[in-house]
Amino acid sequence: MKAEAWLFTGVALFFLVTGGVYAAFSADPAGIAALTVSLLMSGLVALFLWRQAGRGGPRPEDDERAEISAAEGRGFFFPARSFAPVCTAAGTALVGLGVAQGLWLALIGFGVLAPGIYGFVFRGGAAES
Repeated sequence: MKAEAWLFTGVALFFLVTGGVYAAFSADPAGIAALTVSLLMSGLVALFLWRQAGRGGPRPEDDERAEISAAEGRGFFFPARSFAPVCTAAGTALVGLGVAQGLWLALIGFGVLAPGIYGFVFRGGAAES
């Protein structure tokens, strides 16, 4: 978890420096707001990952000599033939396009999104034995 935490800490520092330089040389409030929100979002993810790294300890995938069975019972399991990720991604894209193009496309997007969310909630919650 520490590698991911360092990555997002670097991203947050990048947005901090970039936003500071941008705010000093520009009077554009939209750009300053966008960089500030990017800083806050990447900082939030970094904070979460640092907290999880401290609480969870080393993960089995961080150890080169770990067996596959060492990760059993940790996290979630999604079957290889799950429709949920593709259906959710397509529905989210259609909802986003529907916001720009028209309500009819957003409604179709919600119709495609609903089975994807159902698949994540009721089929991917726990490992099957």
